Amino acid sequence: MTNPREILNKLKWSGAFELANTKIWYIHRGAPHDTRIITGNDIVSLEKSFMHTTTAMIPYHRIFKIVYAGRRIFNRKERKE
Repeated sequence: MTNPREILNKLKWSGAFELANTKIWYIHRGAPHDTRIITGNDIVSLEKSFMHTTTAMIPYHRIFKIVYAGRRIFNRKERKE
């Protein structure tokens, strides 16, 4: 798995994982350090090119880090956090 959509779909549908144990870092212009963090509980649906959350529609290309149960499982690039 190389992209956020595939990873999040696996966490959601495999049955072996709980999406609630996931933290997602994404680029959000205007936020401190242009970064926001949400949890799996915030995800409403996973669409083809974006995820719909309780507060926004986030394109997958803005996601740069996914952590599941304290373990980093996706890292697009190094960013100052």
